[in-house]
Amino acid sequence: MPICAAGPYSAPSAEELAADLARMNAAAAELMRRGHHAMIGVNAALPVLAAAGHGYAHPWMMEISLALAERCDASLRLGRSPGADREMDPLAALGRRVFDRLDAIAAP
Repeated sequence: MPICAAGPYSAPSAEELAADLARMNAAAAELMRRGHHAMIGVNAALPVLAAAGHGYAHPWMMEISLALAERCDASLRLGRSPGADREMDPLAALGRRVFDRLDAIAAP
């Protein structure tokens, strides 16, 4: 099942941003090991923003992340943040599962 992994990605330093992204990528790798298809909006948006000369706070970050999340059957929220909540809330409104713990997601 396609699952969107999202979490905080707005830290004051490059090191903290990298740690946030590493956490999302590690969770996505575990989702893949469990037989799901993991998606991360930040990973989809960052190369586009860089090519356009924009930073991560540009509105395209959420636009791309939301478009990807809407195509997923469920989501994994790796911590609360305004951006992560904006990705999860539409899925919950559509009746899709929003998990707050990786261990709550079983293999298909």
